[in-house]
Amino acid sequence: MRRRNVFDTDALRLLDAVARTGSFTGAAAKLNYTQSAVSRRIASLEQQAGGPLFDRLARGVRLTPAGETLHQHARAVLNRLARAADELAGIHGGYSGRLRVGAFATANVALVPGALRAFRRRFPEVGLAPVEGPSGGLLRRMREGELDVAVVSDYPSGLPYDDEVEIIPLVEDELLVALPGDHRLAGRERVDLRELREETWIEAPPPGRTTMLEEACARAGFTPRATVRIAEWTGKFGFVAAGLGITLVPAIAAPAVPPELVLRSLGDLAPHRTVYAALPGAPLPAARTLVRLLSEAAGQ
Repeated sequence: MRRRNVFDTDALRLLDAVARTGSFTGAAAKLNYTQSAVSRRIASLEQQAGGPLFDRLARGVRLTPAGETLHQHARAVLNRLARAADELAGIHGGYSGRLRVGAFATANVALVPGALRAFRRRFPEVGLAPVEGPSGGLLRRMREGELDVAVVSDYPSGLPYDDEVEIIPLVEDELLVALPGDHRLAGRERVDLRELREETWIEAPPPGRTTMLEEACARAGFTPRATVRIAEWTGKFGFVAAGLGITLVPAIAAPAVPPELVLRSLGDLAPHRTVYAALPGAPLPAARTLVRLLSEAAGQ
């Protein structure tokens, strides 16, 4: 069985340089070789190719038919390798490939979409892969290498510490109270939390952990009544609209609140949460760029 030739990519680059410059001397200068080294390498390549690749002329060299054939293939190979290097550099540099972005639900109302829109305008070659989930789960997925950047918050009961993840504050977000439009306090511009001591609250607190609602009510001097456990925001809005309770809504989620509900500030007793961007230990440059755009969007 005849053994197939396997051509060294360095030799193919040398072949291309000689073909482009038309001389061994020019190729040597271009690639920082000596002329004798070029002559030896081309002679070795010709032996491997089974015959002459260049006609030696009085001034310079010219490709033979065999040389032209190999040069065409060499250019195709070298171009593909250059393209692969560019794509790999883009992936590792973060401005090509895919950026995996996690966020909690209410961040996806306006904050994250606005930042992603600005990012896509700047870097259309980067594929965006959004993922939604609770903050604790997003941090776990980032630690396991599944996310490149995440938007997380300390609502409803704090943010778990994770020394493998970099946390960057984005914005302090006031929690507003959502009331049905016909609520007795709906006409107020601001509601005193103490006036809501008899209300039923709709939320889904993690078991065994103190929530921001409980802390705020404690500062106001009372314990909130038993809550209706609803986790999804659309469900919370539906229960509030039906007069079955009230709920806290982050200010960044205000655009998603149905028109039959009203949002009111709780004034000095209002709880606040912090929204953060999270990055892995060795973040992609594109992830840091997105964090900057998130910060800009949060400041609008």
